[in-house]
Amino acid sequence: MAFQGSFLLSLFLLLANILVLIELSLAGNVPSHEISLPFNRTIFPSEFIFGASSSTYQYEGAWNEDGKGPSICDTFTHTHPEKILDHSNGDVALDFYHRYKDDLKLAKFEGLDAFRFSISWTRILPHGKLSKGINQAGIDHYNSLINEIVALGIKPLATLFHWDVPQALEDDYLGFLSPKIVEDFLDFVEICFKNFGDRVKLWSTVNEPWIFSVNGYDSGTLAPGRCSVWRNNNCSAGNSATEPYIVSHNILLAHAAAAKLYRQKYKPTQKGEIGIILVSHWFEPFSNKPEDIRASRRALDFMLGWLLHPLTYGDYPITMKGLVGKRLPKFTPNESELVKGSFDFLGMNYYTSNFAAHTSSPLNTANVSFTTDNQVNQTTSRNGQLVGDPTGVSIFFVAPRGLYKLLLYIKKHYKNPKIYITECGMGESNITKVEEGVNDIQRVDFYKRHIKALYRAFKEGVNVHGFFAWSFFDNFEWGSGYTQRFGINFIDYKNNLKRYPKRSALWMKRFLLK
Repeated sequence: MAFQGSFLLSLFLLLANILVLIELSLAGNVPSHEISLPFNRTIFPSEFIFGASSSTYQYEGAWNEDGKGPSICDTFTHTHPEKILDHSNGDVALDFYHRYKDDLKLAKFEGLDAFRFSISWTRILPHGKLSKGINQAGIDHYNSLINEIVALGIKPLATLFHWDVPQALEDDYLGFLSPKIVEDFLDFVEICFKNFGDRVKLWSTVNEPWIFSVNGYDSGTLAPGRCSVWRNNNCSAGNSATEPYIVSHNILLAHAAAAKLYRQKYKPTQKGEIGIILVSHWFEPFSNKPEDIRASRRALDFMLGWLLHPLTYGDYPITMKGLVGKRLPKFTPNESELVKGSFDFLGMNYYTSNFAAHTSSPLNTANVSFTTDNQVNQTTSRNGQLVGDPTGVSIFFVAPRGLYKLLLYIKKHYKNPKIYITECGMGESNITKVEEGVNDIQRVDFYKRHIKALYRAFKEGVNVHGFFAWSFFDNFEWGSGYTQRFGINFIDYKNNLKRYPKRSALWMKRFLLK
């Protein structure tokens, strides 16, 4: 069904996809070894939610409409098109800003319980600061979006920060490199709590601080594009050895302050929950050697524990303290107490697994960075065996067992928190034709296997409450631009951004039928 376009072509594609799905089901095309059939949502508790995720910069477009101010994502894509594979940007993106009503009807048609979106800081505060004025048009837009979601019987999960720092704050004090951002972030989130919290019952403060800190301040491949000169990555400024740690530290403080504000002032009446969204691969030891087993644990500490250890215990992992030393910021006693336990739920994003081996060669002390600090060599193959099935994204492999192991690891080491899988998906590359794009057999297999792995973890006591696909639509995939497709719904970039359900969306619809 194309909610923008030819009805006859839409109907043809819809019927064709449904027929293929029936054939797949009858043929038992996808192996089922973890659980027995029937395989549908009823294997989970009735309150378990299934949804799909989106983000402002990757979806909305309308980058300078209705009073919105510029973010660092706008600036980065406009000034560094060479860092985007197809030299594209999110100026129009999927035009979700104008088309959200039809798009949400599609989500309802496909049976989704929940829809995750993010709120643009500069659509609410164009200059980043409360003192410089609120944009009522931005508040009106998100009120309308949320009303539409709720009216369709779908649960909204709102993310408050998905990497789009107001450019004005970047110009003023370098954004998250300064602790000043905590107060400005608090002003922004309070506006959101006041205006939207009567309907939004799931709030996530920050999406994937690991990606934002490492790619924005170590490699320089994402906004604001900072890195050390020796990286030769066309960064105007930065320090790959220190800035990622400073940024993540300030993100943790901003998150904790926002969580405290919500819990004390808004949660008692609004009855919602607040959390943070992290991302992690699973790291399998390259061998049974003790040094490789320790390397896999270090890799987890530097990707997952960097954020989750302070959130659970109030301080960074011992491994990070030993390897990073004085470059790792320290929490004051008050900050430690503020951060510890500052979430009602944990959002986890999972895409792939890696093998982890100890690096035997000495580090180049002249070229220190976050990426080398863990002293781990990460690979995707071991003795000629890939970590999983290849996908259209060279660094991502289909490894559902890694999701299972990661969840069990969090249960064991981090007090079994309440978890939502807020992103999980696979990408394809260089697909342009609708007929090819909707025929995503591998993605159907991907979701079957990952939901089965999730169910296995759930049955073993992991406190998981929901699963969100990344992504609802194909979209602007940061450094890859529009060359990679992660959506369960196809976007025809060459033909007015028409939308078409893929096999995976229709499989999900069938899975969600009670």
